[in-house]
Amino acid sequence: MAGMKPKDVVPSAAVKFFGAGTAACIADLVTFPLDTAKVRLQIQGESQKVEGSSTTKYRGVFGTITTMVRTEGPRSLYNGLVAGLQRQMSFASVRIGLYDSMKQFYTRGTERAMAVAFAQPTDVVKVRFQAQIRLADGGRRYNSTLDAYKTIARDEGVRGLWRGCMPNITRNAIVNCAELVTYDLIKEIILKYNLMTDNLPCHFTAAFSAGFCTTVVASPVDVVKTRFMNSRTGQYNSAINCALTMLRNEGPAAFYKGFMPSFLRLGSWNIVMFVTYEQIKRGMTRAQQYWESPF
Repeated sequence: MAGMKPKDVVPSAAVKFFGAGTAACIADLVTFPLDTAKVRLQIQGESQKVEGSSTTKYRGVFGTITTMVRTEGPRSLYNGLVAGLQRQMSFASVRIGLYDSMKQFYTRGTERAMAVAFAQPTDVVKVRFQAQIRLADGGRRYNSTLDAYKTIARDEGVRGLWRGCMPNITRNAIVNCAELVTYDLIKEIILKYNLMTDNLPCHFTAAFSAGFCTTVVASPVDVVKTRFMNSRTGQYNSAINCALTMLRNEGPAAFYKGFMPSFLRLGSWNIVMFVTYEQIKRGMTRAQQYWESPF
């Protein structure tokens, strides 16, 4: 074992679990403004009708970010970050870190659904923070992450924290299939045909491709999920009602609102996450091997 190279040592489940959670949090920190811009664009047509907020008009990903910085300040780009990090640590660690060890469970999907349901409250709070716009008097829908959890539970019941759970499970099933499997397959093909070595360019190419495929397939469900999570009590009867209302009022194009920031965010998130994850696994595996065989 002492002469074995680090790349030949299989990372333990604990290394994968911790590495995936840490890498996902780093990816969220880097790409969160794009995710916030995506949410604002996804709810734009709806918010104008429901809240009458036609004065705020977002145009494109960079136009949205610029408008938010000008009208609400730079910190608005990171609304909901705490809940976002909580979600990554409670969900991404299992979803990505244990993927190799639990591929047979991923084919059934039961464990994925349970993981999504477990992390659902963090996702609801994250989306609502990202969607909230500072009022003229400086007021906000929620003052803090803890306040959001308490307010939703008080005003909408505990079930409010699980609003949009089914569309979120559907969206994550699509994302898992397109993101993880596509990354895995593309990386294997690249290495099999010796197009690249197992290094940063290979991870970058596989992650970018996985992000594009995921965005194309998952965007319609993602828009419905975002709107339903952010909706007030009684606004929609169900996720299907939300989708039909979108189709009737805004047309089919509404299902691809926020596509560009969604692609940029998911693509860059995949790149940062997978590249960081690979490096963390290698570093922790080296440290583990040195600890077990220091000489």
